[in-house]
Amino acid sequence: MTGQVRGVQLARLLGQWHALPGRRRSPDYAALAGAVRGLLADGRLPLGVRLPAERELAEALRISRTTVTAAYRQLRETGHLASRRGAGSWTMLPGNHRVASTGLWTPLDDREMIDLGVAALAAPPQLLAAARAAAEDLPRYLGGAGYHPTGIIELREAVADGYTARGLPTSADQIMVTSGTQHALDLVLRLALAPGGSVLVESPTYPNALAALAGRRARITTHGLAADAGGWESDLLLGSLRQTRPKLAYLIPEFQNPTGHLMPASLRERVVAAAHAVGTDLVIDESFVDLPLDGTELPPPTATFDRHSRVISIGGMSKPYWGGLRIGWVRASAPQVQRLAAVRVGVDMASPVLDQLVAVHLLADAKAIVADRRTQLAAQRDALLGALAHRLPDWRVTVPRGGVTLWAELDGPVSSALARAAEEVGVRLAPGPRFGLDGTLERFLRLPFTLPAADLVEAVGRIAAVRYDLDRTGRQRWREPAVIA
Repeated sequence: MTGQVRGVQLARLLGQWHALPGRRRSPDYAALAGAVRGLLADGRLPLGVRLPAERELAEALRISRTTVTAAYRQLRETGHLASRRGAGSWTMLPGNHRVASTGLWTPLDDREMIDLGVAALAAPPQLLAAARAAAEDLPRYLGGAGYHPTGIIELREAVADGYTARGLPTSADQIMVTSGTQHALDLVLRLALAPGGSVLVESPTYPNALAALAGRRARITTHGLAADAGGWESDLLLGSLRQTRPKLAYLIPEFQNPTGHLMPASLRERVVAAAHAVGTDLVIDESFVDLPLDGTELPPPTATFDRHSRVISIGGMSKPYWGGLRIGWVRASAPQVQRLAAVRVGVDMASPVLDQLVAVHLLADAKAIVADRRTQLAAQRDALLGALAHRLPDWRVTVPRGGVTLWAELDGPVSSALARAAEEVGVRLAPGPRFGLDGTLERFLRLPFTLPAADLVEAVGRIAAVRYDLDRTGRQRWREPAVIA
């Protein structure tokens, strides 16, 4: 169980539930049940939450208890609610579901789904050769226990060389290898953020980072990114640091996820200075740093401007190489790396040696692999932009200078409704509210360009059709798998 939602809280989440598309064609109880399923679908109402009593919700919504009773009955019939006399009613899922790679609940038979919820590429062809070479290297490690809390030396040196090549001198002692970038973030939060600590994040931001912060019960404040190519409003960002004085700030300066913005060097320097002045540690997510497009030149790494060990950089292999290779890293001062290793021993001890050896061979061939990835991504991005311009010309999209995602501003606050409708035609979307707090960002949608161009064009065609239907038909059809962010 994850707790209980009160009547006034659920009423606030439901918002204008009686004004949803198709409302005039549905009785009150059906519209209310549909709205609750909608909250499940966009992740604002998780599994195992006890809903308010019928009388309490009726008073909060200012409707009859009979309407709430009928809505709860329909939710039980569709498998979205379980009730026990005298104990209450809890949200749940219908049967035959699994958790997809996005963290969303999805049916078992979804092989034909075009999944735009995942912003990651398929494995490069060089991966098999790297795996074979790694297997040949493995015997020299088999005589030991296999535990390397900071990572094997070959990989730490390769990662450190990458930072040095970017203009940030780095030694292997400043690198800790992790099981992916998300694992790196989790370890940093365990070390640097006490439960309930204050954190500043961008809005929108990476949903799994928000999940990690929620796990630490962090008090989150946000800096809203502008929709245009500039992204960060420098005075507002620096003002937020000075006014809120957070313990941590989590930022994505290279091709920000999901907006694709690139933070200029001048702002990076000012952010580091402001963080030092107020005692804030900066966690810089560099997941997309290897993927500039159109010849975009990267500013210096944010840690270049750090003189007081205030910047902890995290990155990994998932975006430029393959998400199935769970290799990430932390770059920090050598003492911080040792403290992270001490924290890690209580979590997972070390990353797999074989995976690290695969990463060593891929990084040795990084120049060719990443060049191919950039060419592939640029072509797929242009195909997606062309399809959007043709089929959904009212949507506003800023062309990103790198990364793997578009952040589209829709022609109305319909992101969650569109995502639910798109599921019906075989397209999985990540609606805007998943990238923010409190159900905001309904006018936005993240669209990754990591799939083949033909799939992207087909997906846009299906999305355009259901977007048109949202205005024409009104009746909401609910796909059985509830989506939980």
